[in-house]
Amino acid sequence: MKKKLWLATGTIGLGLVLGACAGESGGGSSENGDATQISFMHWRGEDKAVLDEIIADFEEANPDIRVEQNIYPSDQYQATAQRMLQEGSTGDVFTSFPGAQFESIESAGFFEDLSGEEFISNFDESLITVGERDGTQYALPYQLVFNMPVYNKGMFDELGLEVPKSWTEFQEMADTLLENDITPIAFPGADIGPNQFMNSMMMNNAPDEDVFEKLQNGEESLTNEWWVKTLEDFKLLADKGYIQDNALGTNQDSAMAMVANEEAAMIATGSYHMASLIALNPDLELDLLAPITVEESEATYEGINTATFMLAVNSNSEKKDQAKAFIDYLSQPEVASKYANETGQHLTVNNVEYESKELKNTAYWIDERKTRFQPRFLITNAQIEGAVLSSIENVLGGEDPMAAAEAAQQIVDENRE
Repeated sequence: MKKKLWLATGTIGLGLVLGACAGESGGGSSENGDATQISFMHWRGEDKAVLDEIIADFEEANPDIRVEQNIYPSDQYQATAQRMLQEGSTGDVFTSFPGAQFESIESAGFFEDLSGEEFISNFDESLITVGERDGTQYALPYQLVFNMPVYNKGMFDELGLEVPKSWTEFQEMADTLLENDITPIAFPGADIGPNQFMNSMMMNNAPDEDVFEKLQNGEESLTNEWWVKTLEDFKLLADKGYIQDNALGTNQDSAMAMVANEEAAMIATGSYHMASLIALNPDLELDLLAPITVEESEATYEGINTATFMLAVNSNSEKKDQAKAFIDYLSQPEVASKYANETGQHLTVNNVEYESKELKNTAYWIDERKTRFQPRFLITNAQIEGAVLSSIENVLGGEDPMAAAEAAQQIVDENRE
């Protein structure tokens, strides 16, 4: 059953760590001293190598432009990107998360209007609306991510397990895994936390897609059944041992090692980790599985999607034409296909050709399954988002679900718009 790879948890993520801390990276080797250099600021350190190749090709085709990558860890990026954009020295082209970060940057006026650009037609118009505000296209989501657990399909097949269609079936599946000395869910609480897992855990408890908008304007409360039940469901995962001990102290590298070593059946993150898991253990057969926390007849959604890694041009940049040329290049189908296949990402660009087994095997989630846009990114107030996430962490730390909900709601009331 378990293919022990003996991966050292302190070193398996070395490539990711080095990429995330890379800071700066040039593209090609153009010696044209008259070339205009632009900054591409983002948080995907694990994409550095393929982006270096794409940038080198771009510079060869555009010898008057050079591109420097400025890469920051995602948590640092969320905290400091707006300040760096204001300074104007970094991020001629930059990326934005949907939700609170997009709202904050848009309010500050740092997005250049891209509405009239021809390259918009290279994107699936149904997947880029999250980068639009009042009819103006400020940012273009590049990645289509499924923010729900990745699971070991081969392990499920060997144990005769099927994807559960209800909360009862989910618990039965998890009990079977425990009986076989397998942790059902590896939860990277130390760095990713509940940011991803909360979405599928609440998607059917609160099927109203406007629930967080209503929370922010006072029409809803975290002390109502939809959120208290979500916290109770998280408590059940911890109490029954469906997530590992010390989940809040486990980082993503250690959680990935659990899945790669077949010590855990799932990782509570998303499709963006599939390529990294295959790199750690090429024998894995992976798919996506969102917990259905209600009975089958009450389920509205099967999974979660997010259009993210939103490409934008800094309105403070003095090199907007060059920045737009780079986004245009990234949106060409052959370039996007290279990026997709080498990073293991589905994209929002039209006519991308997926070659990797993992991308082909999960492409059915795009058109055949009923997925919901990530609810967390619909929280546009950062303090309220923090309160929501902290309530989950507090429950996993032992706090009573209603008490955690009440404490979080107090913060919501203090920060409501």
